[in-house]
Amino acid sequence: MEPEALGDSHGVKGRADMKRPASIAGITNASHKRSKLSHSIPPSDQSLSAGANSMEPSNNSSRLLLLQQLVQEISNDKDTAGADAEVLCAVSRLNDAFHQSKKPPPTKNSPGTHSIQSAGTASNVLAAPSILDHKLERAVFTHPAMSNNSDMTYDRLEILGDAYIELIATKIIWKRFPKLPAGRISQIRETLVKNETLSGFAGSYGFDRRVSAPPDYSTPSKRWTKTKGDVFEAYVAAIILSDPVGGYQSAEKWLTSLWVPILNGLGHQTGELRSKEALAKKIMGKNVKLEYVDARPSIQHKGGTQTFFIAVYLTGWGWTKRFLGSGQGLSKAAAGDEAAKEVLQNESLIIEIISAKQSATLPM
Repeated sequence: MEPEALGDSHGVKGRADMKRPASIAGITNASHKRSKLSHSIPPSDQSLSAGANSMEPSNNSSRLLLLQQLVQEISNDKDTAGADAEVLCAVSRLNDAFHQSKKPPPTKNSPGTHSIQSAGTASNVLAAPSILDHKLERAVFTHPAMSNNSDMTYDRLEILGDAYIELIATKIIWKRFPKLPAGRISQIRETLVKNETLSGFAGSYGFDRRVSAPPDYSTPSKRWTKTKGDVFEAYVAAIILSDPVGGYQSAEKWLTSLWVPILNGLGHQTGELRSKEALAKKIMGKNVKLEYVDARPSIQHKGGTQTFFIAVYLTGWGWTKRFLGSGQGLSKAAAGDEAAKEVLQNESLIIEIISAKQSATLPM
């Protein structure tokens, strides 16, 4: 049974109406100053602005067009730190509604998906599930410094979200790699759930632009990375709390789509990482050494993951630091095991080394 929703849940009921300006036309008046969230209408759109001033009340289509323009400008503005979270959520929903009302023809992508950069790899992933309780949604995007009421910020939500994310990640790894030992499961899970990974996901969905936080809170970057990770965790908790029937399944499906590119990049994960051990048994001997070293610097991906490159060298049986093979993976251990696996698959090389080993160990 899933935990009960925090505070009063209003289901899909809409949030309180925001105060409207007395006149849409007044917003475009040259003497009317906008808030810092929006920018002035570009010169190319002056005709639209001028037309708005002479619109008749019945011309709803033109008014909606103007409103759509303003909403889009506000949504695209990155300088929203400290803005009211409820207003930003309302603007975001309104912007989504405008886009959905004029969707392009269906593509080959599955319904409900869109393309984002996940862990440095372009991949079709699911759209973020909606939070059905608007009070919870406001809390998700409100920094604890902005309210003394912990139920009105993500302070408590991110703790619950962290637990759900750990559980779902463990479950996915358990099913995908049924023979992995516990230690390796923990290593992979850490890659999936660490702040850098979750912060990358939050940025991909624009969550960082919706956060109501103290001014200049985005610096230093390490603090902002932690904040974005917390917001993502809180979002997952709010999905589940706001929908006791299907929320957990929605969150699990969504997280799985985000993590698949990372899991696909792990390389060989069947059973324990034992290629190093197998290679050592075949070619090692007295005064013989296998060295696993960085082949080149690791690559840092969006989302916090890294790809490591490891090369293996042999000293012994008549060779000094002879290059045998290389591999890559999301950890040095995985990359080293891939390198050993590549050597084992090079039959001619293995035969050559074993022959040298046998010759060196024959009695004189």
